[in-house]
Amino acid sequence: MVKLRLQRTGTKADPHYRIVAADIRSPRDGRFIEAIGHFHPTASTVQQSTFNEEKTLSWLKKGAQPTETVLALLKKDGLWAKHKG
Repeated sequence: MVKLRLQRTGTKADPHYRIVAADIRSPRDGRFIEAIGHFHPTASTVQQSTFNEEKTLSWLKKGAQPTETVLALLKKDGLWAKHKG
């Protein structure tokens, strides 16, 4: 099963996350299939999350399940509504 989830990057005091499609058996910061976006929770002046819309919708159509956090980001960016139709 494939999940859309966050993969932590960045430093100890300045976290950044990649939004990736990964097998559920892979560790959080381990192997992933494809990167589909970025999330910067500490950014105040720029957009916090960016998605590659084509890749994201493609993975959702293939049956990938987003985690709770990624689902909230998808809803915030409006991609979840596009997926649901």
